[in-house]
Amino acid sequence: MADAGRSPQMQRYRALVAYEGTDFYGFQRQAGETPTVQGALERALAEVTGRTVSVLGAGRTDSGVHASGQVIAFDAAWRHGTGALQRAVNVHLPPTVALLHLEPTAADFHPRYDARSRTYAYTLYASPVRRPLLERYAWGLRCGGLNVAAMAEAAALLCGTHDFATFGQPPQGTNTVRTVFRSELETEHTLQPQGAVLRYTIEADAFLYRMVRRIVGALARVGRGKLSVEDFAQGLAAADNRWPNRTAPARGLCLIAVRYDE
Repeated sequence: MADAGRSPQMQRYRALVAYEGTDFYGFQRQAGETPTVQGALERALAEVTGRTVSVLGAGRTDSGVHASGQVIAFDAAWRHGTGALQRAVNVHLPPTVALLHLEPTAADFHPRYDARSRTYAYTLYASPVRRPLLERYAWGLRCGGLNVAAMAEAAALLCGTHDFATFGQPPQGTNTVRTVFRSELETEHTLQPQGAVLRYTIEADAFLYRMVRRIVGALARVGRGKLSVEDFAQGLAAADNRWPNRTAPARGLCLIAVRYDE
């Protein structure tokens, strides 16, 4: 018969996490009391388990970036069931962070290195005046409209394997080649009396630092007629990080999915 007083074994868990990134200085833990998503998760897990817990993340989102599909992993010794662990951790998390799903996983699972792709969505809107209910989660462009067809045409050029040095820098090393599986822009809905909300979605095997936000900055220039589709294509082909281009603000960006082999 098993010993009821025996300490529970260490188990690796995998979780789907959502967070509102406005008040966080990115996902990755930083020194001191700087608020980060990883720091919030590790503090909650320490409260629940009574031990120091290190959290691994699939994506190191920047300051102000949101997530609805971040994947994390951590090791914990817990005897009360996975559902109870998820509920307990959520109680100790701030209202802007939540474990959406939690499950045991293989001891060698790594959310970052095992990922086959990540998908980000960026929300922007065109309107002659600001829209207060959108400002926290979207980039507002002060104009009556955008050439969505031209933006979508430019976005489609990114699919495939390219050197994306024009749109970002590698987090490590010097390799700026990435493979994009999906790059689409669509109108989510129109605004009254004038304007529209757009959503740009991109899936890739990996991303350069600020790559999505710099792409969106260039697409916005295409939409406003300040850059042609041909100019956009030439900028991509140049693979030159000195290419003049605005970086879209962080608030419109959200990590929505991480794909694994299963």
